[in-house]
Amino acid sequence: MERKGFTLIEMIVVIAVLGILAVVALASINPFAQLQKSNDAKRKTDLESLQHALEIYYQDNNKYPVSSANFQIMSGSTTVTWGSAWQPYMATLPKDPILANTYVYYSPPSSNGQTYYLYANLQRGMYDPQACNKGNACTTIGSAAGFPAVTACGGTCNYGVSSSNVAP
Repeated sequence: MERKGFTLIEMIVVIAVLGILAVVALASINPFAQLQKSNDAKRKTDLESLQHALEIYYQDNNKYPVSSANFQIMSGSTTVTWGSAWQPYMATLPKDPILANTYVYYSPPSSNGQTYYLYANLQRGMYDPQACNKGNACTTIGSAAGFPAVTACGGTCNYGVSSSNVAP
């Protein structure tokens, strides 16, 4: 009598081969690196959106907003926290996708509102050609008294954008 089906050994071999293929596929995709790339892309988009809003603010006020002591945007005497509204310029100020990190906004008092810097921490900074100094801190951050510390972003502030009259 002929039996149809798989033996236990055949089933184990098939499961083992499928397991090996799954491990190889996950290793080649590297989901952790993909998540980091996604977070970094969001950071870049967020800072670009902030730049546009800051330029509109400048057109309205002939200066950029003052930065708070903890490097956020000031609206009059009120600090506008990341993730809250900054009307009429942005419905919601962007917030870093990692809770332990933050964006940094700095407008040096000596610039009389004519200069600003925005910084973020890219998780894959050493692999990103747009990061400052091959993933190291941007040269301006921490460069003078009053400037944010190199780690004010929650990690190394290795990505920056600024007003057109200076470089991050």
